[in-house]
Parts: sequence; structure tokens; C-alpha cells
Amino acid sequence: MLGYIYRRILYMIPTVFLVSIVTFLIIQLPPGDYLDTLAAELSDSGGLDTGTLEALRDQYGLGQPMYVQYYKWITGILFHGDFGLSFEKNLPVNDLIWDRLGWTFGISLLTLLFIWITALPIGIYSAVRKYSFGDYAATFFGFIGLAVPNFLLALVMMYVAFKYFGQSVGGLVSPEYIDAPWTWDKFVDLLKHIWMPIVVVGTSGAAALIRIMRANLLDELYRPYVVTARAKGMSEFQLLMKYPVRVALNPFISTIGWILPTLVSGEIIVAVVMNLPTTGPMLLRALLVQDMYLAGSLILIVSLLTVLGTLVSDLLLAWIDPRIRYQ
Repeated sequence: MLGYIYRRILYMIPTVFLVSIVTFLIIQLPPGDYLDTLAAELSDSGGLDTGTLEALRDQYGLGQPMYVQYYKWITGILFHGDFGLSFEKNLPVNDLIWDRLGWTFGISLLTLLFIWITALPIGIYSAVRKYSFGDYAATFFGFIGLAVPNFLLALVMMYVAFKYFGQSVGGLVSPEYIDAPWTWDKFVDLLKHIWMPIVVVGTSGAAALIRIMRANLLDELYRPYVVTARAKGMSEFQLLMKYPVRVALNPFISTIGWILPTLVSGEIIVAVVMNLPTTGPMLLRALLVQDMYLAGSLILIVSLLTVLGTLVSDLLLAWIDPRIRYQ
């Protein structure tokens, strides 16, 4: 098992390296750079003169070849933990992203728990009670969850919460607690707000996993080993949880690799709509103004999360399923 883990970690290194190169190249693909975007935004007020533009280009290193800019960026990350300077904010990227990353990862992990807690029992019930009223209801709400955009669901839930329950909407805490130190009252207020983005972001993921679990379990329920275990007198619940559910969990667990980065990147529009202090609005703004070090750092972190999610899902699969070999 340790050898398997070492090999997978070694595979991650060139993968992340290639991802960083592709990320940097994609951000540089649009014509112009941050200073060109800034000059266009300031054109109505007279813009920037040529001398100022050249001085800023030298200051930020934008006049250097692309490979030089990439080398300075990636070596700063590897050897100094320095993600570069945000052009628009004129602040180190490190100072801008960590608080927002904390909120983003916290919401994403809570959303993942919500998805699993919701999808696993509902998927099992839909498979065991095939074509029952509960199965049709789960299927209907599953299709609704897949079809309705997250931002539209966010708008509907915000309207209902404000109109009928008098709850302040937007952000993770009420306005009076935004700059206040952490207290028990602020924590309770956070709990009153944080459930909404968790439900909004997790609805589509839960809907997809319900369908996956139902389909996987239906494939296993009528296998010969299930019929044999039932014939030997094993209780239905014990039989279900020990054999077919365990086997059906394999594709369920493998979704960790894609669902974690999907949660982080998929909350961008939701974060803008709900005014969440996460990385989504920051990444969107950085891409719009071509703030390449800020945007590249955020995309690199999401890509790293994809690789780590795949590693975790593979390790869990190797642990729960003895048929998977480490070689």
C-alpha cells in the first residue's frame, strides 16, 4: 500500500507541473495584458501615457518573454511560497487568497458531506424500492436538481428566506457581524446563513450521485452472490449493506476526484449572486482584468485539488475493494 501511495504521489508531480504550464499559457492567450486592460478602462479619463505604461510594464515584468515570467512565478512558489503580486490590488497574492481559500474549502467540504449524506440513503432507497412513489419522487427532484442552474436556485432561496422568514441574505453573516470579532452569537449567525450556499451548490451534485448510486446498486441487487446470501437466511439489511452496497460504492467514491474541484469552481456564479467571501468573485475579476498571477494561482490551486481528490478516491477504492491491486 505504501509503495502504491508513493507511486501515485510521484505521478502527481509532473501532472501538476504540466497543469501550471497550461494554466499560465491559457491566461496569456487573450491579446494584450493587464496594463492594456487598465489603459482601456481609463481611456474615458485620459488613459495612461506611453511613459507610464512602459514604466509599469518594467515594474511588473510584463515586458519580459513569457517563459521568463513563468519561471519567476513557478520558482517563487516552489522555493519561497510566493505566488507573485496582484497587479490590480498591488498586494502579494498570498495576502489576498488564504482567507478566501479557507471559506471556499470549508464550504466545499461541508457541501461534500451534504451531498454524501443526502445521495447515499436516497440512492439506496430508490434502488431497493424501484418504481415506488419514493423512487419516482427522488427521480423527479434529481432531474430538477440537474436542470435548474445553481444561481437561479440561489435567487429563489434568497427571495424565500427574505420574504417569508425575514432573514438577511447575501454573505455568510449578517451585516452587523461582518467586521466583528468571533463570538458565540456570530457563530450562530454564521450557521443561519451558511446552510443556504451549501444546499445551493450541493443540489446538482447530490442529484447526480443519487442517479449513480441507484444505477450501480440495481446492477448488483440481482447478482448470483446476492441470491445465494439471501437463500442462506441472511437478513435483508445485513445482506444489503455487506455486499451490494459495498460494491456499488466504488463509482460513488471515485467521484471525489471530480466533485471537489467542481464544488470549488462551480460556486463562482453562486458566490457572486450571494456575495460570498470566497475565491469565486476574486477569480472572475482576475480573469477579466488579466491579473495573471492572481488568476493563475487560484486556478493552480483548484487543479491541485483535482489531483489530490483523484488520489484520495483511488486510495479509498484500494482500501475498501480487495479486488483492486496495488501493482
